[in-house]
Amino acid sequence: MARCLKLARQGAGAVSPNPMVGAVLVGADGALLGEGYHVRFGGPHAEPLAIAEVENRYGPERLRDATLYVNLEPCDHFGKTPPCTRLIIDKMIPRVVIGMEDPFPQVAGKGIARLREHGVSVRVGVLEKACRRLNEAFVHHVITGRPLVTLKTAQTLDGRIATRTGDSRWVSGDEARRLVHTWRAELDAVMVGSRTASLDDPELTVRHVAGRQPLRIVLDREGTLPPGLKLLTDEHVPKTLVVTSDSARPAYEASFRDAGGNLLRLPTQEGHLDLLQLLERLGTDGGTGSLPVQSILLEAGPSLGTAFLRQKLVDRYFAFMAPKILGDGVPVFGDLGVEKMGDALVFAESTWETVGEDVLFRGYRHPV
Repeated sequence: MARCLKLARQGAGAVSPNPMVGAVLVGADGALLGEGYHVRFGGPHAEPLAIAEVENRYGPERLRDATLYVNLEPCDHFGKTPPCTRLIIDKMIPRVVIGMEDPFPQVAGKGIARLREHGVSVRVGVLEKACRRLNEAFVHHVITGRPLVTLKTAQTLDGRIATRTGDSRWVSGDEARRLVHTWRAELDAVMVGSRTASLDDPELTVRHVAGRQPLRIVLDREGTLPPGLKLLTDEHVPKTLVVTSDSARPAYEASFRDAGGNLLRLPTQEGHLDLLQLLERLGTDGGTGSLPVQSILLEAGPSLGTAFLRQKLVDRYFAFMAPKILGDGVPVFGDLGVEKMGDALVFAESTWETVGEDVLFRGYRHPV
């Protein structure tokens, strides 16, 4: 199962809105026979790829005493590919070990039931916690209809993201920034607010690692972003979504749309964009009438990060702590409305790790 998870992760950033899945086939003598993983959205699932490898190497008869390991319940419905359960049954694979049940309504235990009805021995729940963490964006989206939001910050030991003059390059080190680019490549979208976009003029592209370019989302409620920003003019404009209020009429709108950019207008709530409605829209069609967004990397400044936290819309918080002290400077968050220590935001799970010269905190708001 650990090997399944390692294989599955290779599909990160390429299979969404499908889950990441790896499959391993082992013979009765414990020998590895074949393996595969879901490589891209719309492509073959992990199970048929692993089965095909075994057949090509050893012939179909080796499947008849094999055990199939897969981190997610095999599908039992026709989608972009045929049901994996039927293939498993047709190939007479006698045993299947599954990491976790698939929460997707068209599967949700039906695959397990189908296999057992046809005499396949099925075990469920091996490394289940790790399997759920791997596909937590998929699970979260199925359950809530919204993308999983990961808030990322880089801060000094005294909780500053910039000096008092606004200089923030760079708080964290090279390895930390490289890891952020990996996250961008793996998640569906990266989001910033108008202040960060205006002050930093970020590209929000994947540069230091290999991987696909995510959707870039910038919140510009008043429609006042400078027209010359990279987000509005570079070659990735077709993968850029600007979110404004109903009444905003940005000066850059015509040229931005002509270049293939997407503009989404939303109602405001107490003078601010309705963030919950935004997430619901992104979870439906990505705000562009296309595939749903399952995961967002929120690279926000203090205002937007505070707004997401206050509305309990942050699911994971990844914070780089640099070995630096500024004293005066820009704080990582604003007022969260916390007056007593007992009201502080807490995490169901958390880990610490060293990344180059920095320390990375990973906090999970929800238990797995």
